[in-house]
Amino acid sequence: MSNSIDGVGMPDGWQRLWAPHRLDYLRGENRPLDGNDVACPFCRIPTLKDEEGLIVHRGSNAYVVMNLYPYNPGHLLICTYRHVPDLTDLSDEERNEISALTAHAMTTIRKVSQPEGFNLGMNQGAISGAGVAQHIHQHVVPRWSGDANFMPIIGKTKVLPQLLHLTRDEIAAAW
Repeated sequence: MSNSIDGVGMPDGWQRLWAPHRLDYLRGENRPLDGNDVACPFCRIPTLKDEEGLIVHRGSNAYVVMNLYPYNPGHLLICTYRHVPDLTDLSDEERNEISALTAHAMTTIRKVSQPEGFNLGMNQGAISGAGVAQHIHQHVVPRWSGDANFMPIIGKTKVLPQLLHLTRDEIAAAW
């Protein structure tokens, strides 16, 4: 397909998914970027009460928190307390705890909501897609067959069947 005016926004062989509602976030909403005065959310969250900060579990070197911008219900982040950007900046204890908390998160989410699989990942650096590149964090995203249905594509809506604080309460109780 040519890149002509009448071809703009039309489906093609790439099967692009459009998520225009995320543009404010990508432009810096709730994210510490050069030129804005937003403090690092992953440094601020541990100063809050667990329910207020959506913290599921606190470990010695890292904590588990609900993602405010979840891809699926139960999308968790494993964050270090220490403000460092890269996996190579972590101590052995921090790396080991992130790994252990990730495995425990998967076990817990399986008990709570029976996902069929998971996406796990760390985006290292802003260019790789890290929303908060200055503070390392591991994503734990539960997946189900059909979890990416027509709603995000046609209705520009992501259906999350439960409020974050309720999902947090269930996961924290099962932890």
